[in-house]
Amino acid sequence: MPTLSIIGAGHVGRALGRLLAGQFGVLDVLTRSPQSARQAADFIGAGRALQDYAQLRPADVYLLAVSDDQILPACAALAAAVPLAGAVVFHCSGALASDRLQAASEAGAYTASVHPIRSFADPAAVAANFTGTFCGVEGDARALAVLDPVLQAIGGRPVAIDAAAKTVYHAAAVFASNYLVTVLDAALRAYQAAGIPEAVARELARPWPARPWTMCSAWAPHPPSAARSRAATSPPSRASSRRWRPGMVPPARCTKPWSRPPWRWRRASSRAERAGGWRAVFRPGQCCRTFCCARHRDRLANY
Repeated sequence: MPTLSIIGAGHVGRALGRLLAGQFGVLDVLTRSPQSARQAADFIGAGRALQDYAQLRPADVYLLAVSDDQILPACAALAAAVPLAGAVVFHCSGALASDRLQAASEAGAYTASVHPIRSFADPAAVAANFTGTFCGVEGDARALAVLDPVLQAIGGRPVAIDAAAKTVYHAAAVFASNYLVTVLDAALRAYQAAGIPEAVARELARPWPARPWTMCSAWAPHPPSAARSRAATSPPSRASSRRWRPGMVPPARCTKPWSRPPWRWRRASSRAERAGGWRAVFRPGQCCRTFCCARHRDRLANY
């Protein structure tokens, strides 16, 4: 059985560690503190708890389940501690590509990124209900030849993505998950503000297919162009003149941390703009946080 060592054991590392323990022999679990390493090893059910890279044993596969800002230093420390020639090294970031593992590549490893598209708030629940989880994957073909069958074996659904468009992929995941939850929560609060009991409001806001008669259900069977006309019986402009129009995209760069929405609204001035109603205008120096933070801004220029 091939062997696996895990660097970083937060929610993602613990959940994936427990899942992968059935496919690999888990050798070591390394974290910053002995206590968290022991807890992670106990949760995974295998592995030796460590806090020093020098104690790592050579393995066939290395999982870097660390935060995005720690991927580079963790990879460099790993490459300096153990021989990586022929090994597979992968991280789980949704925003960063596998090219951030350059230190491992230079040491002879095959690198990749595997991003499970789901919340890891409860590692035990994730490990128990991972089946059907889509995983955005990219990297060396030889690394993916090892990781794809393993992901399928634990119930994942690997989806190949373009490494050069990793930031755009991450933005899509944010829209499809974080923003959807926020919008549904806003709808729930608005229903309650209108005097509708919470239980009924939750039924009204619950998305398709759980409640096929709700407004959300109109989006599911149709392409976006058709869904926009079917999702509601009245246009958003009846409630607010500040409606979204195609072409409104966040700016590509920013110079200051996020403090407020980076656009203001003004009425269209040209004939072409008047056809679209209102439009967003970027406030220079402001950041929309999701698209323009330091991690995203350099790549989003090509979005």
